[in-house]
Amino acid sequence: MNPMLRKIRIILASVMFTGLLLLFLDFTGTMHHIVGWMPKMQLLEAALALNVAVVAVLVVLTLIFGRIYCSVICPLGIMQDLFGWLGKRSRKRRYTYSREVKWLRYPMLVAFIAALALGLGTVVQLLAPYSAFGRIATNVLQPVWQSANNVLAAIAEYYDSYAFYHSDVWLRSWSSLAIAAVTLIVLAIISWRNGRTYCNAVCPVGTVLSFFSRFSWFKVCFDTEKCRNCSLCTKNCKAACIDFKTHSVDASRCVVCGDCIEACKFGALSYAHKRTNKQTDNSPGNHTNKKPDASRRTFLVATTALATTALAQEAKKTDGGLAEIEDKVAPHRQTPIAPPGSLSVNNLAKRCTGCQLCISECPNEVLRPSTDLLHLMQPTMSYERGYCRPECNRCSEVCPAGAIQPIRHEDKVSTQIGHAVWIKKNCLPVINGTPCGNCARHCPVEAIEMMPLDIDDDDSPFVPMVNEARCIGCGACEYLCPARPFSAIYVEGHEVHKEV
Repeated sequence: MNPMLRKIRIILASVMFTGLLLLFLDFTGTMHHIVGWMPKMQLLEAALALNVAVVAVLVVLTLIFGRIYCSVICPLGIMQDLFGWLGKRSRKRRYTYSREVKWLRYPMLVAFIAALALGLGTVVQLLAPYSAFGRIATNVLQPVWQSANNVLAAIAEYYDSYAFYHSDVWLRSWSSLAIAAVTLIVLAIISWRNGRTYCNAVCPVGTVLSFFSRFSWFKVCFDTEKCRNCSLCTKNCKAACIDFKTHSVDASRCVVCGDCIEACKFGALSYAHKRTNKQTDNSPGNHTNKKPDASRRTFLVATTALATTALAQEAKKTDGGLAEIEDKVAPHRQTPIAPPGSLSVNNLAKRCTGCQLCISECPNEVLRPSTDLLHLMQPTMSYERGYCRPECNRCSEVCPAGAIQPIRHEDKVSTQIGHAVWIKKNCLPVINGTPCGNCARHCPVEAIEMMPLDIDDDDSPFVPMVNEARCIGCGACEYLCPARPFSAIYVEGHEVHKEV
């Protein structure tokens, strides 16, 4: 029953991939209550979040079962399998064995670790597998998903139904979209032609796991007596790690997909502990005709799924609402605004992997990818389309890397991420004498008061005065300011967040 290995892997991978994809595509805020634990199972993000339990479990699973993480948990790895499957179906030429690409694999890992240590976020984000998947889902797939939803909403509205509601489709960043599109195209071509080349030559997470998988308890093994050197195993190995001529499997690159076992017509391959493999002991007295105990193996693989699910964390409930959207021109901010819970701009830059889950989940469209070269694709805040509502903490709930740490609603209203700055030349009462006061009326912490511009002039227009010590930088004043195209009041970020 060794072929069951592949079926179990496909089922588990389908659940993980579908859950993560829907989490990024969802704009209703409901999916993170169901599958919000899945991003926290990603190895790099768990390590950055100092989630020792998850890291330990993933390492132990690798030491026992091999690199099942890459074929069951990592969404980019599963996406490569999808492209590889399409490629194998559309062409007769299959995979071939190749040696480990050490000259590329290990320098990539060294460059990745150096980038982490030096805080070069852009390099980290380009190489991190989960981040690449997140950017593809957020920038390329989510707009398609929303557009399809809007078509259904229009049809439902025609029939007086409100089963769907309209969602605004907007471009968050041209640079982030371009990088995501190029990543998708390159990954599709490489996977379609050569299977797991990215996984085993570029991905730093795969390289780290390869150190452990070399010593895994269970491996794909040859039975040299049954092998007929037909090469079907090699032709079906997307990791290019099976050499049928020498009856060897490179465990550091094998992702335990089970394709080779299913392809073998002679039962010469099995997933077992190496010491039970007949290749390791070819003495005549040790050869038996017993079939491998597949039920035990099936149980062990199923146990992997249970261990993974046991780490699921219950998501907190939130209702951030959807803000009304009016186009504005973003002001030039000397200091970027980091989300509440990120503690500081520096902490966000060091721990964020740029997966953009927080951006796709932001209900008020405040978060968008940074265009700063050093922090490219990491989240930054701007208030042209909405403001950071005090009752919403969804970004802190979904961040898997600890770059935005969980923050309670009551703590958020006392966390100062920036302060409002008044621009006299843009203010309507100053320009044309029109009474306004929108910023003061809508400030949730009452940090703005309308005062006469000239206290000695009875006809002086009333303009906003900002109490910087009280302002939390939520951006309600900037968003709701009627001045166009630039607001008469905007938020300047703080390098380090403060308590007010």
